[in-house]
Formats: sequence, structure tokens, C-alpha cells
Amino acid sequence: MKHAVKTDLFASKAPLEWAIIANGQLSTAQIPINKEGQVVEGGIEAQARQTMENLKHTMETAELTMDHITQVLIYVTAREQLPVFNKVYGEYFNAPYPNRAAMIVAGLAREEMLCEVVAYAAVPQA
Repeated sequence: MKHAVKTDLFASKAPLEWAIIANGQLSTAQIPINKEGQVVEGGIEAQARQTMENLKHTMETAELTMDHITQVLIYVTAREQLPVFNKVYGEYFNAPYPNRAAMIVAGLAREEMLCEVVAYAAVPQA
């Protein structure tokens, strides 16, 4: 069985949940939107920080920490954005770091979005 993690993030009109827990794993995708559902302004650093804050909030809502994350997939829309994203990303994790991959993509769901993160976390069994 799967169940949704209910967060305080913007309630999307799209048919999605911000995070799902199933089979001992949390799956989530996070984007750089604020509580009003608007993509934050300020370039890649501001968007990376908002995305990571949304991820951290989701983990905390699920009663997990960032240390539970096992894999991260990072999407940015330009190669030069990756070092900036990495700088912000590094503020949220400690060694041993999650496995990760980074992709440069032509675009994301919203034209103004510069980044997106998909993450998977191990959920301890009670």
C-alpha cells in the first residue's frame, strides 16, 4: 500500500502528491515554488534554495531527516547553473552523501523554472 505525505506545500491542481511512501521508501519531486504556488524569483541560487527547503520540509513532515535520503536526481536548464545548485545542495547534506545524478534539460514544466529535484529516502520500519 502507498500513502501520501501531507505537507504544507502549495496544493497543486495537477493530479499529484508531493511525496508518497510505499514499500519502505519515500519518493518525492520538488520544484522552486513558494506557498502561493509561484516560482521564486532571483535566479538559480534562489530557486535551488527554495527547492531544497521544500525537500527539507517534506522530509520533516514525513518525520524523516535529510540523512534518510538515498538518491537525488537534479535537473537544471543550463550547465552553468550546476555549480551554483551544488553549492546550495551541499548546505543540506552531510557525508555520506546520497547517490545522485545531475541532468541538463531543455526545459521544465513551468517555463520560468530553472531546477527540479527528485529524491528517494529510506523509511525505517516500525
